[in-house]
Amino acid sequence: MKQSIWVILFLFLGGFSILHAAPVEVKEWQVPWQNTRPRDPFVDPQGRVWFCGQKGEYLAYLEPDSGQFKKYELERGAGPHNLIVDGDGSVWFAGNRNGYIGKLDPTSGKIVRYPIHNKEANDPHTLVFDSQGDIWFTVQHGNFVGKLMTDTGEIKLVKVPTPNARPYGIRVDSKDRPWIALFGTNKLASVAPETFLIKEYELPNQDSRPRRLAITSGNKIWYVDYAEGLLGNYNPKIDKFQEQPLPAGRDSYPYGMELDDKDNLWMVETGNTPNRLIGFNTKAGKFFSSTKIPSGAGSIRHMYFHKPSGELWFGEDSNYIGRAKVRQ
Repeated sequence: MKQSIWVILFLFLGGFSILHAAPVEVKEWQVPWQNTRPRDPFVDPQGRVWFCGQKGEYLAYLEPDSGQFKKYELERGAGPHNLIVDGDGSVWFAGNRNGYIGKLDPTSGKIVRYPIHNKEANDPHTLVFDSQGDIWFTVQHGNFVGKLMTDTGEIKLVKVPTPNARPYGIRVDSKDRPWIALFGTNKLASVAPETFLIKEYELPNQDSRPRRLAITSGNKIWYVDYAEGLLGNYNPKIDKFQEQPLPAGRDSYPYGMELDDKDNLWMVETGNTPNRLIGFNTKAGKFFSSTKIPSGAGSIRHMYFHKPSGELWFGEDSNYIGRAKVRQ
């Protein structure tokens, strides 16, 4: 009851005004391979936008200026879930259903596979680089956090203490410490990069289910609570949580989340049709932008901010790749 009253008061006292904020410019490109769930885009050094075809067993890129796409086929059952692009243009991806992390050379089309030699950890989920170019990743149903040493191919795993915690979104702070959203429970986690000791942090609300993360300057950890419709943050320096409802409250089902270079957060309310892209100023503590996605989106699951252009990229279940100009 207290949570419901809190949401109502927030909307009445100011949260509702976000619905009338000026939207950002959004452009969408329809992916030519139907019903393949294009997702998790990443811009390479040439400006090409790479993404996974999760249901189509492929990796592909979009050339935004020409609108042309190019596809790289993967083996049956790969289930590519997420990708990131290295400085040399190599495309690293999670073979979510075949238990490996792959590296694609776009020039030759050659793929090197790094198998996870643990049958319990066969569903790598989300990847993120640290400052050394190594890759931390989550294993959702296996309940692990892992690290791939990109020079040697060695993989280390650490088991999440809480059973069925479903480690999901992952980010690395300025000290190369990974932070993880444990989607199956009301907790965040971090891993000490030197010792691989894992620590869990319980969110204030027992019913919370954090899904994606972002880390602002000062290493404050921000998360979207998919179950309760909250935007929350955790300050490790003082061990303190703060939370507030998104504009649509419990109907928001926030999913994809990203940070721009002005410490503004961008998140997507997937409970709305069409989905809405919401902007939040972390310094002022206020929501300031709301944009309806033209195609509807279905769900936007993950986003990528390209600093040189000030553009936010995302894949959509409606079979589009989208771009939002969040820095004018």
